Amino acid sequence: MFCKICNTLTEAISDISLKKTYHFCHTCDAIALDSSDYLLPEKEHALYNNHHNSLENEGYVAMFEDFLDFFWDNLTCKEESLDFGSGPAPVLSYLLERRGVRVDCYDKFYQPKPCYENKLYDFITSTEVFEHLENPLETLQLLSSHLKPHGTLALMTLFHSNDKAHFLQWWYRRDPTHIIFYTPKTLEMMAEKCGLCVLKTDNKRIMILKKK
Repeated sequence: MFCKICNTLTEAISDISLKKTYHFCHTCDAIALDSSDYLLPEKEHALYNNHHNSLENEGYVAMFEDFLDFFWDNLTCKEESLDFGSGPAPVLSYLLERRGVRVDCYDKFYQPKPCYENKLYDFITSTEVFEHLENPLETLQLLSSHLKPHGTLALMTLFHSNDKAHFLQWWYRRDPTHIIFYTPKTLEMMAEKCGLCVLKTDNKRIMILKKK
C-alpha cells in the first residue's frame, strides 16, 4: 500500500490480537489502519455518543486551557476562529468565547453545516480530530484555505513513538475510531504540501502551524 500522506510504499504491520493491519510509512512516519478495518459511520457515531466530556470535567477543561496557553501569545489576531471537529459538547469553543473570541463550530456528526464556507479565520483549532480522518491531507488543505494570511492552525493529536513494538502495545491506537497516527515529522511534511509551516510543537501531542 502507498502512503496517503507522501505516496511512498509502506510496510504492513499485523496486530494478531485485534486482527487488524496497519501501514507504516518509513518516509513520513504516518501509520494508517487498513481501510478494511474501518468502523461503519453509524458505529463510529455511537462511540462518540458515549463520550462524556463537559465543562464539569475539570481535567478535560484544564487540558484545553493548557492547549490554548501553548500558542495564545503567538497569535497576532484573536477575533475570529473555527473549532473544526467540535464534538457533542463544544467545550473548547466556550473557553475561546470566554477569552473574547468569536467562534464557529463544525463537526461532521454534531454540527455538520459547513459554517466555514466563504469565510477566513484568524486561527483554527482542531483537537483530537486528525487521528479519525480518512483523508487528513485533504482536510489540512481545506483548513489552510480558510486561514487568513499568516493565520494559525492549532492541532492536537497524540504522536506515536516511531517504534513498531511500542506501537502494537500503545493504548491510543486501541480506540477503534482512531485510524491514522503521526509524528511531528508527518505533520511537518503535510504542512509543506498545504502552504503551511511549523511554528512550534511540544513533541507530544500539539502542533502549531502558520500559513505562509
